[in-house]
Amino acid sequence: MDLNPIYSGMGVTIFEKMSALCRDGSRINLGQGFPDDSGPPELLAAAGKALLERSNQYPPSPGVPELRDAVATWYYRSQGLDLSRDNVVVTSGATEALAVTILASISPGDEVILFAPVYDAYAPLVRRAGGTPVFVTLRPPHWRYDGDAIEAAVTPRTRAIILNDPLNPTGTCASVEELSTIAQVCVRHDLLAICDEVWEAVRFDGQSHRSLLSFPGMAARTIKIGSAGKIFGVTGWKIGWLCAAPALASVLARAHQFLTFTTPPALQYAVAEGLASDALIDERREGWAQTRAFLNSALAGEGFAALPNGATWFSCIDLPGSGITLDDAGFAERSVHEGMVASIPVSAFYETDAVTSVLRLCHCKAESTLAEGVARLARFRGGLASR
Repeated sequence: MDLNPIYSGMGVTIFEKMSALCRDGSRINLGQGFPDDSGPPELLAAAGKALLERSNQYPPSPGVPELRDAVATWYYRSQGLDLSRDNVVVTSGATEALAVTILASISPGDEVILFAPVYDAYAPLVRRAGGTPVFVTLRPPHWRYDGDAIEAAVTPRTRAIILNDPLNPTGTCASVEELSTIAQVCVRHDLLAICDEVWEAVRFDGQSHRSLLSFPGMAARTIKIGSAGKIFGVTGWKIGWLCAAPALASVLARAHQFLTFTTPPALQYAVAEGLASDALIDERREGWAQTRAFLNSALAGEGFAALPNGATWFSCIDLPGSGITLDDAGFAERSVHEGMVASIPVSAFYETDAVTSVLRLCHCKAESTLAEGVARLARFRGGLASR
């Protein structure tokens, strides 16, 4: 029986492939992005209390009022955004928020500009909505957004731009000037901006986050997506949200009601409590700043060239700069089997014109795990050189 060709011809993601190889404990998983702890104890306690003491029946489809209010309040406190619960729809993870947004806003024949390297859910969702992805390629080491290249990608059929900032997989942040350029393109061509900002709280070196939503002319055309999984390091909870002008949010909520309809209420109540605690959010970020510094230092100590990164749970290795002649896919495939360390080739985030010289590693692990992972990669590289 034939199924939809978008999915029937699709393989398992590189993240699931690498993690599956690590589940027997024989390999170190520096591939798929998730912390190796269970999450903040106070957040777990809040979820447990809500599970026992509050309703476990269907909550309101757009999200419990406490979480919608908490999201709006946190964005005002942390980013100066003037939002209310009417701007917020809670979803079952940020990927559902993306699906809701794309399915509700893209029609057959529309074009959507994506920046590659690109999170792998975007293009299939655009195609499932009947749209066409149009890729603008970013290049190492700084992965800058070029206004001329973006402008050249716009056609009369362009409906939206999807922006992931901070950027997974590179761990880099767009400058205010780059964001302003993207906003001006959106306003000039009347485009929707779908902003995947799940890493907004995982920025280092004192960098504050600014959303495209805050730029002139963008409030009525921006859909901002966030994730409690990334803010607190509880990726399995799958609590996300989208924020948009009420007129947009109400339509997106209708799409959400026919995907997951709603999201576990106990987890929503717990996240609402977590968002009220700047100390907790800061503590998580500071912990990941330390693991980033540890991994980058360990890589440098073994002669690996790490690219600049200022956000996310990821550091990237420049393979040629590290004395490695294999491309990223070849190195990742062999190192997981021979070096016993899982990683992610950045070329997996491209469909065309791929960068093949960069390898992504996840740093939100225990320092002992990172140290052993780097040591194994160094031994594997040494074995390649001796052959």
